[in-house]
Amino acid sequence: MRSHFQALLNAALRLPVELRERLRWRRGAASGGAKIFYGFDRLPAPHELGHGGIIKVQDLQRRFPNTPRAANLLYLISSYQPLFAPRLVTLARRAGARFVLNQNGVAYPGWYGPDWERSNATMRELLRQADHVVYQSRFCQQTADRYLGPAACPSEILLNPVDTTVFTPAKCDPAPGRFVILLAGSHGTFSRAQVAVDALAELLPRLPEARLVIAGRCAWRDDFAAAQSELRAYAEKRGVGAALELRGPYPQTAAVALLQSAHVLLHTKYNDPCPRLVVEALACGLPIVYSATGGVPELVGEGAGSGVSGPLDYEQEHPPCPAALAAALRQVAGRRAEFAAAARARAVTALDVQPWLQRHAEIFQGLLTP
Repeated sequence: MRSHFQALLNAALRLPVELRERLRWRRGAASGGAKIFYGFDRLPAPHELGHGGIIKVQDLQRRFPNTPRAANLLYLISSYQPLFAPRLVTLARRAGARFVLNQNGVAYPGWYGPDWERSNATMRELLRQADHVVYQSRFCQQTADRYLGPAACPSEILLNPVDTTVFTPAKCDPAPGRFVILLAGSHGTFSRAQVAVDALAELLPRLPEARLVIAGRCAWRDDFAAAQSELRAYAEKRGVGAALELRGPYPQTAAVALLQSAHVLLHTKYNDPCPRLVVEALACGLPIVYSATGGVPELVGEGAGSGVSGPLDYEQEHPPCPAALAAALRQVAGRRAEFAAAARARAVTALDVQPWLQRHAEIFQGLLTP
């Protein structure tokens, strides 16, 4: 243990010198167009497991490839930071590079726990050093203003995007005679999956063809198998084990097929800042039944789903009411074609990746023009 700690300490002490040599930040930023470093020498490929903010970087790097050497612009995601991120920003700016921060959610007592202030310290420093801030939703900006302070540089809100040519609706009913409810993504607490199972128990007497698929990381335990066993035991206790299917984590290349296999996305996370999963589901024609808190209402808009209201509270979590979720699911099931068309239209008109990429190109050009 002591030798491992010493190795980490030595690495930290060497880091500034190593970064100067490895990155060789490009001086004279305007020359040669945008050359962007995303904070990692290698980013996960779409066929590899990835989560959170790194997914949008996969969109960005198709147009602006990751450039670990000779970069003139640093672009970091607040929810997917490299080690020693503030020091990396300092070195980049010292060499004349510009820094764009993509700001997601912040830590606060209700979900993060007692150490929330320390978690915010790094984000606060990144925000202080930024040349431009992209907030992922109005909720992201409001919480950042509250816990990190307002940005002193230019800033704007760009909702998380989706490639609507890749994420498309299924060509036919994926499960005739069924009503398939999908809960996907990273489940950081048991309650997020628990309320979905409880909603299923409320729903089945009125809609016996309903089935619940839970896919993604069950991250409330270190042992994934133990978390799945806990969830399955709870479903059996509620009498809905036969209507539940558990799947594990999935790479981005499997996301389209997963979404196309369902009829509705159930999103139970309270105060979710701006989930990429929701926009992908909308593009696949899935209506969203969700906790109408955080940034999710901004994504869904009007007519593309049914939300269950909750209070704005930073001191404790408020999982959505299972009975209210079940009622919303029945509403969607009864008007599925109408909701599905509205979901797809919402993604195409308001959340497509091409305007998002174009706006980033304009931001980068503005920062790199002398």
